Order: sequence, then C-alpha cells, then structure tokens
Amino acid sequence: MQSLRDARVVVTGAGGGIGAALARAFTAEGARVVVNDLDAEAVRKVADEIGAAVVVGDASGIVPAARTALGGGIDIFCANAGVATGGGPEADDAAWELAWDVNVMSHVRAARALLPEWLERGSGRFVSTVSAAGLLTMIGAAPYSVTKHGALAFAEWLSLTYRHRGISVHAVCPQGVRTAMLEAAGPAGDLVLAPNAIEPEEVARAVLDGIAQERFLILPHPEVAGYHAARGAEPERWLRGMNKLQRGYEELRAKAGDQA
Repeated sequence: MQSLRDARVVVTGAGGGIGAALARAFTAEGARVVVNDLDAEAVRKVADEIGAAVVVGDASGIVPAARTALGGGIDIFCANAGVATGGGPEADDAAWELAWDVNVMSHVRAARALLPEWLERGSGRFVSTVSAAGLLTMIGAAPYSVTKHGALAFAEWLSLTYRHRGISVHAVCPQGVRTAMLEAAGPAGDLVLAPNAIEPEEVARAVLDGIAQERFLILPHPEVAGYHAARGAEPERWLRGMNKLQRGYEELRAKAGDQA
C-alpha cells in the first residue's frame, strides 16, 4: 500500500466515535483530512484538534465540497455516518426511510460522485463502516440490521465490479464500540454488545491495518469471523442461538419495565 502521507481523506460522521477516531488516525499518518457531520459544533472541535477541514451537513451530498476543500480530488472516502434505528415491522415508515437513506443511500450517492474521478485516474479507496450486524443481525433493531446488510452488499458489489480498475473497497464490521450509539442501544446493547465492546481507536487501528493489507472485510472483533462462518454453515443452529438471545432481551425489557 502507498503511504498515507498527503493522501486526501474524507470521513463522514466524524463528530465523535469511530469517525473522530478515523480522522485522528489518518491525520497521524500524515493524510490531509476533511471531516463531516450534521453536528457542526462537535465536528469543528475534532477539526480544530487535528487541523482538518470541515464540511458540515448531510453525508449524502458532500463530495463536491470536500473535493474542493482538498484541492481538487479525493483519494480515500470513509462512509462512516450511520443511524441505529430500532424496532421491527411496527417502526414507522419514516424510521425505515431514515435508516435506508443514511446507512445505504448515502454510500450509493458518494460512490456515484466519486467513481468518475477514480476510474479516470485508476485509483480510489472506499471505506464503508458497516457493522457486524451487516454480517449477522442485531436483535431489537430490524431497520438497522436490514440496512447494514444493504451497506455490506453495496460494498461487495463495488469491490467485485471495480477492483480490476484500481478501486479498493473495505467493509468495516465491528461489534460493540464504546460510543454514543452503544449508550443509546438500551437492553439489546447491554446484552449483546457491551460485554466485548472496544474503544473507537481500536476500530481505527484495525482500519489502517486492513488498508495496509488490502483486506475487503475488516473485523475489529476477530471472533465475528467465526460467527459469520457458523451462520453460513449451520443456519438453523445459528438462528436458535440468536432466538435464545432474543428471549433474554425480552426478559431484560420486562424487568426494566417492572422497575420503572
């Protein structure tokens, strides 16, 4: 892999958590970074800390402004912004539409804007923050699980379609990460994610390692590889195990309701 020094990098959802950690990690490697978030105050704090440029707003449409801020081109785009929409079929259409728009379509729109530049010069790198939920699932959060599967499918499609033309794609699939999103996950997060949660900086290190090794699938929690293999090899057994987790989740929710 070429050195990251002077690489032109965009990180969406960089106001905190994994995005902020990625921005810091790329900056430490000598990259020129643009940070993006809807939270203007939070992302400007990160930018001031690391000396990055800022593009505030919806991640779906920032490529032109980020390209300008970087002097005319983008080498690495980290599609990190995401929403953790919970519920199941009862969640309203607005919740499903938000999850689809942020977790999938923002990646599609970014790729649409980036590919002409990258294909013309024969290089470019797309880093998609997916989640282990994209390989497995997440109890209590159907919109999140379904759209993260979609994000993984889109990353796979980009990789198999354009890798011979110099485009590198990475799908980052952590489990629990100590961020505001985990704090908001409630009993499901406490049951499934919190016990083995890692720091955002560990995810960022895994991403840099994955880029250096040109690995499509980046697993900050290595055990996810085994879960994914079991899901494919023995789906009935895997579903029974996940249903056991679901029953534990329902018990936790019931206890929380009683205490309230």
